Amino acid sequence: MWQAENVRDRLRALYPACDVQILGMTTRGDQILDRALSKVGGKGLFVKELEVAMEEARADLAVHSLKDVPMELPEGFALAAILEREDPRDAFVSNQFASLSELPDGAIVGTSSLRRQALISARFPHLVIKPLRGNLDTRLRKLDEGEYAAIILAAAGLKRLGLPERIKAFLEPVESLPAAGQGAMAIEILSTRQDLLHALAPLNDLPSFQAVSAERTVSKAFGGSCQIPLAAFAQIENGEMHLRAMVATPDGSQSCKAEVRGNAEHFEALGMQVVASLRAQNADAILAVCRETEQA
Repeated sequence: MWQAENVRDRLRALYPACDVQILGMTTRGDQILDRALSKVGGKGLFVKELEVAMEEARADLAVHSLKDVPMELPEGFALAAILEREDPRDAFVSNQFASLSELPDGAIVGTSSLRRQALISARFPHLVIKPLRGNLDTRLRKLDEGEYAAIILAAAGLKRLGLPERIKAFLEPVESLPAAGQGAMAIEILSTRQDLLHALAPLNDLPSFQAVSAERTVSKAFGGSCQIPLAAFAQIENGEMHLRAMVATPDGSQSCKAEVRGNAEHFEALGMQVVASLRAQNADAILAVCRETEQA
């Protein structure tokens, strides 16, 4: 809702004569909280109802966390704008401990992400990783009630909702490479709405668009979904992109990493270079293990 309100306020500032209203909706991804997202349908659970509302002309556009948007959009839909990215890092949240390295043997860490699970398990095999679902308030409540010694959340969400004080430590990309699109907001429209495409163009942030497009190129190549531990993160400075990516098994026992630098304008080509490097390191075999584990 914060994201929708943010876009509404930006549009009102751009077009004072335009009436911008919010159609509040709850998606299946919000409703199913007792199972891991990877087991109940993945990223698409957060966007389907919003797409139906656009098809039925009840809504003109939808605002999403980009990391919740499937790599392949359904036919007839398009991303019209990527807003300037918020902090893409993961955040360590705990009431007792200052960092992952301080957690004792057997401490329970909550996360909804296989990517985070793989990265934590590889570095701290003595910790117990358990699923954590629900909105931000629900996740923090479960931590406060003692179900977890610590939880890992997206820093962007905590900052946007005015809760940066809950962050005990930021996990830098070198230790916890972010998910493709993490921290970015996307606006989805019907692909036939050229009027909206032009109206939303001022909200598109080019560096953010280039970075997340490179990341999503990597994720898409490997069938990016919640069912595989995959990270992809691009940073741009003075027009040069530094793109890093990783795939791993959920327990972190097998992984491969790749990185590339180049002109940010060639974001898709840079993404495919990283894909080729990961495949040369048997990324597909690692991901096959992930899918076999998931089916079992």
